[in-house]
Parts: sequence; C-alpha cells; structure tokens
Amino acid sequence: MLKQILSKLPRKSSKTAENREHGGHRAIYSNVSTGSRSSDVGTTKAGNSTITSLPSSNSVSDLGQKHINRVHLGANLKQNGNSGFSAYEALPEFREVPNSEKQNLFIKKLHLCCFVFDCTDPTKNLKEKEIKRQTLLELLDYVTSANGKFQETVMQEAIKMVSANLFRAFNPQPRENKVINGFDMEEEEPSMDPAWPHLQIVYEFLLRFVASPETDAKLAKRYIDQSFILKLLDLFDTDDPRQREYLKTTLHRIYGKFMVHRPFIRKAINNIFFQFIFETEKQNGIAELLEILGSIINGFALPLKEEHEVFLVRALIPLHKPRCLAMYHLPLSYCITQFVEKDCKLADTVIRGLLKYWPITNSSKEVMFLNELDEVLEATQQPEFQRFMVPLFRQIARCLNSSHFQVAERALFLWNNDHIENLITQNRTVILPIIFPALEINARNHWNQAVHNLTMNVRKIFHDLDPELFKECLLKLEEDESKEDKIKAKRAATWSRLENFAAQKTASDEALPVSCKEPRTYSG
Repeated sequence: MLKQILSKLPRKSSKTAENREHGGHRAIYSNVSTGSRSSDVGTTKAGNSTITSLPSSNSVSDLGQKHINRVHLGANLKQNGNSGFSAYEALPEFREVPNSEKQNLFIKKLHLCCFVFDCTDPTKNLKEKEIKRQTLLELLDYVTSANGKFQETVMQEAIKMVSANLFRAFNPQPRENKVINGFDMEEEEPSMDPAWPHLQIVYEFLLRFVASPETDAKLAKRYIDQSFILKLLDLFDTDDPRQREYLKTTLHRIYGKFMVHRPFIRKAINNIFFQFIFETEKQNGIAELLEILGSIINGFALPLKEEHEVFLVRALIPLHKPRCLAMYHLPLSYCITQFVEKDCKLADTVIRGLLKYWPITNSSKEVMFLNELDEVLEATQQPEFQRFMVPLFRQIARCLNSSHFQVAERALFLWNNDHIENLITQNRTVILPIIFPALEINARNHWNQAVHNLTMNVRKIFHDLDPELFKECLLKLEEDESKEDKIKAKRAATWSRLENFAAQKTASDEALPVSCKEPRTYSG
C-alpha cells in the first residue's frame, strides 16, 4: 500500500531528463562564411551550425517558448543589476525543423533578437552577443530565400525587431567641440557605433525585407508607417557613415515600393532641410538625403508640379547658405541641375538664387558656386540665358578680378565650355562691355601667371570674333579711366585747397594778440 501511494507522488526530474527536454546541449555555432551586401555581413549555410541533440518536431514550439521566457528573464536580470545572461540560448536552425514549423520558429527568433545588449563594453556577454549575431544571420538568410508571401504577423514581428535594435538613443560627440567649417569636418574621424556587428545585419535584414517580392506593400504599409519613416529619418543624424549609407539605400527602397508614403517622405525631408538651414546648420545626413532626392527628381514627370518647384525655391536653393556647404555640395549641385534639365525655364530661378547667396569672403565656397554655375549653364537655353545674363556677368566680372587665383581661374574656365562660349558669343554686345574692364585689369597687373595667360586667351577670343566691338570697349575703358583720373585729380586739388586754407587759418589765429582772440565758451 505504501509503495502504491509513493508511486503516485510527482517525481523530481533528473538532469538527464531536463537535458532531454531541452534538446540536450545548447546549439553550438561555428564560424559563418561572410557574404551578402558587405564583407562584414555573413549568411548561414548548411553545415555551419550543429545541434548535438534535437527535440522532435512536435516540441519545437514548446522549446521556443521556453527560450523566449529566458530572454525576458535575462532582461529582468539586467534590470536588477545582474550581468549574467546564462538563460539566453540559441534556438534550433531552420533546416532542422519541418516547413510547417519554420514560420513559427522565424517569429521566435525575431523575439530572441529583440533584446539589445550593451556593446560599449566589448568584454561583456561575449557568448550571448555571438548567439544573437548568428540568429540575425539566420533571419537574414530566411528573408533572402523566402518563397512565399509573408503573413501580416510576420511583418509585424519583423518591424518590432528592427525597431528595437535601430531606434535607440545614441550619444553623438558634442557638436560644440567640432569645427563648424565643413572643410575641417571632412578630415575629422567619424565616430563608429560599437554595436555595428549587430546593427549591420539588422540594416541588411530591413533592406532585404523591404525589397523582397514576398513583402506585400498593402499589408506592410501598416507597420512601415509614417511613424516608422520619421524614426528612420532621425537616424540620418548619426555620426557613423556606414549607418547613413544603409539608411539611404533603405529609404530609397521604401520610397520606391510604398507609393502611398511618397508625398510624406518628401515633406519630411523638406522639414529636415528647413531646420538645418534656418535653425541649427547641424545635420550629418544632408548629403545622403540629397542623394535620395537626386534619384527622386530624376523620376519627376513633366510638366513639373507646383509642389516640386516650391521645393526647389524654398529648400534646395537656400541650402547654398550654410557654411558647411562642402559637406554636401556635389549631390546638391546634381539635384539643382536635374531641375534645370527637366524644365529649362527654371534656369533663371536657379541663377538668381545662386546670386542671392553668392559668398563674399569665402573663396573656397565661391569656387564651388562657379563649378555649379558651369553645370547649370550647360543645361540653359538662349531665351532663359538672356533673362539673367546682366546680373550674372556683373558677378563674374568681380570673380575675374578676385585676388584669390582659384576663383579668377575658375571664372575664366567658363570659356572652355563650348555651349557656354556659344551663349556668350551670341550675346557679346551686352556681355563684353560688362567684363571688359575686369579682363584689362587682369591682363595688366594680375599677380598669378596662369590667370594672366587665361585672360589673354579670352581677350583674344573677343578680339578675333568682333574687332569693332572690342575696339569700342577699349575706347570706352580709356575714356572712363581718363574721366576717373580727372575726378581723382579734382578730388586731390580740392583736398589740397582745404588743407592750405586750414593751414592759413591756423597761422593767422596764432599771429593775433591774445586780447584779440575770441574767448571760447562751452555749454553745459
């Protein structure tokens, strides 16, 4: 009777049974060969990971749930100040479970990767970090090789995992310690995110998930929504250029796939530019955002919408104002040129905008303006050119006389462009009188020999093209110089008479007796 009663009592499970329940030993991963988009990102292959003893297919769901519980346990341990993550264990591989269980296992692996480790200490939780990295690689491989539409639950959990890893507070270097001048910031070493071994795989996962044909845009837009896009745009301010490159590619794919979000993305980028131009002048991702816009503008349909022209006038052209223009000038110049190539009538708007923000004391920035001017004039037609040629060549004349040889040299290089030279030639009766004095001053006494030689070449072009006009301009210059000399001589004579009169007055006052001098009175 006693034996029967004891036999009915619950028995304590042994370590052997416990090991059997959890599939024996934990998964042990070997090195994974690298590949995919970057050399740092690896993709799992058959045979790279082994599990010594696997549970039956019927127990995979129970086993996965236990692992998820352990992840939450590890999080609780960290919150309580315990650095131990002994409960953070790897899940079985996809190749080890039947197809019917793969999607559930995929979701459980997403849950496992939602936990974010502290990567500021490279010696901390090495084993757990490696388990997470290997799991991320498995998720990446699963998304890449998927051959069926992702269900809504999968999309939701995938975006949750991405958000948990990417949308976190990062501590950039204090901007006060940085030189605001963009030329010095180019040489500064960017700060690299210590969590990059995990972040790179997450970025690659998001990129492939968005680009996958198995991702239905109608369902995915519920989770890749406006809030998600705004958080992605906030990440562009990171100091790490590797992250900005991934963000650029990913946002461009989102723009291409989710047509419903296109106006919102353009407006959000527009707001970032406004804040940068008129408030902070501090944003690390302006160049990458302009690169995205370059492709977007290239795809604009004709005729251009009023919204796009307003964006050009209010956002792109004022981007020439900040001091750190060198950090993003190339993609900005490309965007501006794309607008002019789309609609040549915008050339007048663009040129007058450049003249409005033309630098006065920054020679390096002035060279960039001249480079951009060359590209815009290349896409300009004769009617538009005649609208702005007078104010434009007044500014070019000032550039020709610049004491900074690179500015003068770059202005003279405009005549090396056949299209621009043709525009100037057809309007020489207006242009030559404006720039002729500057050419003559350079030819006489510019200190740089290269500028002097280029000036002589331009003078020869006009002289050979229209000798009569050239002679008229020369005579006009001589007359103006003669008048100027007369004005200078008259001004000098006037000053001389004033000085002589003041000297005589002083001498006569000193010769008078003291009693004859009028006493000076002071008020108040």
